[in-house]
Amino acid sequence: MEDRKAVVRRETKETCVMVELNLDGVGKYEIDSGVGFLDHMLTHLSKHGKIDLVVKAKGDLEVDAHHTVEDIAICLGECLLKALGDKKGIARYGHSSVPMEETLANVSVDLSGRASCIYNVDYRTDKIGDFDVECLEEMLRSFSNNGKFNLHINVPYGVNSHHMAEAVFKALGQALATAVKVVGTDIPSTKGIL
Repeated sequence: MEDRKAVVRRETKETCVMVELNLDGVGKYEIDSGVGFLDHMLTHLSKHGKIDLVVKAKGDLEVDAHHTVEDIAICLGECLLKALGDKKGIARYGHSSVPMEETLANVSVDLSGRASCIYNVDYRTDKIGDFDVECLEEMLRSFSNNGKFNLHINVPYGVNSHHMAEAVFKALGQALATAVKVVGTDIPSTKGIL
């Protein structure tokens, strides 16, 4: 099997981003986006997804974190798509349900080649520290759009916004780990292509 690794760089007037991932890693990470809370969430994605992940970003944080968060997600999605190649033999689907104290997060993915993001999370606060929680939905939608996969996120209950976000990223990591796992030799679709 070929190495399932990818590197994507993106440079705009607002950001300079480099993302590198290895789908067959062990959960090692080196993340420096300049956005502390985002770094914290990406470490959970890497660790719980067993995906080796490097993220280096510089952005116009004097404006806010939005551009940096979105551009990292674009690169992350493109990396995932590139690393998956023809998707031959992958499980394709993954699901995880992760509790974190009073919170439960349910995440399902389908590496279908078609983008869709359903995001049902009702945070109790507008910010986690100085991080705008609305950036989380934007990030996950951009990740799904650029990775061309279905992403369904449901948090049926929770109180602490930090716990809710953390449970989502842990569950996403676990769901992706299941979906990218090589379990056969065929493309998992009656169409013969994903």
